[in-house]
Amino acid sequence: MKAQPLISDRAPFSAIVDRAPWQAPQGARMLVWIIVNVEHWSIERPMPRTVLSPPMGQPLLPDVPNWAWHEYGMRVGFWRFLEALGQRGIKATLAINGIVCQSYPRIAMAAHQAGWEFMGHGYVQAPMHQLADQAEAVAQTIDAIATCTGAAPVGWESPGLTQTDETLDILSKAGIRYVADWVLDDQPVWLRAKPKPVLSVPYTVEINDIPMMLLQAHRAEEFYSRGLAQLDRLWLDSARQTRVMSISIHPYIMGVPHRIAQLERLLDALLAKPEVHLCTGSEIAQCYADQIPAPDPSP
Repeated sequence: MKAQPLISDRAPFSAIVDRAPWQAPQGARMLVWIIVNVEHWSIERPMPRTVLSPPMGQPLLPDVPNWAWHEYGMRVGFWRFLEALGQRGIKATLAINGIVCQSYPRIAMAAHQAGWEFMGHGYVQAPMHQLADQAEAVAQTIDAIATCTGAAPVGWESPGLTQTDETLDILSKAGIRYVADWVLDDQPVWLRAKPKPVLSVPYTVEINDIPMMLLQAHRAEEFYSRGLAQLDRLWLDSARQTRVMSISIHPYIMGVPHRIAQLERLLDALLAKPEVHLCTGSEIAQCYADQIPAPDPSP
């Protein structure tokens, strides 16, 4: 029996200039998907990230200000996203912690009613490396989403984009068909997994409000200017071969009053660009898989 491949063996190298062409739907030359990340932060635990350092350098629990910073996104920021996207007829892909279906049912219901795709984002917001049983957590997440929406998710984004050597096989066995953790390409890429290969749909740590706003401390205008530059270049590249652009946002970051207008400006630029099709992660995965079949699952 062959040992499972190391995580570095999951994605064999492929130069984009050497690949067979594939076509975007509806006469488009470029595809764009928008990922709204909705997470459950438990006030009893350390926060996944913070905006305010602890007083006197002494971390405290409960961490009320940093928990409340995130909670603002659930109470207010998310609804700005829902309005901005809905007004423009855009359906997002919702990367959702499974527990959110129970802890914030109002949000899950609103996203479902808006026709957004639900993508698994772990059951709670914690790295895959820290889970005692990854398979159980994946199953919990899938069950929670299926109960909420009536359909099991086909996509997955791990919290913090984390994976171990076992994660892809666990996801493949659970019926996940595409992942967003591998930020290594402008096109979908087949990843080795058992029992079936899993598709990597292009995701981003560049047009992503966590690195841009929180880690790099840019002004809100950077989100628009960088996003526009990304759009323009990928649009040019797509004249030769279809490319995918992703935009990753969080309600407590881009959903705040002083940033939301820059997201709206970028959405309007996307809609104004000719031959650009906005879609969900599963639509991108299906379009690609229909034209570029999965390779042999053996590593």
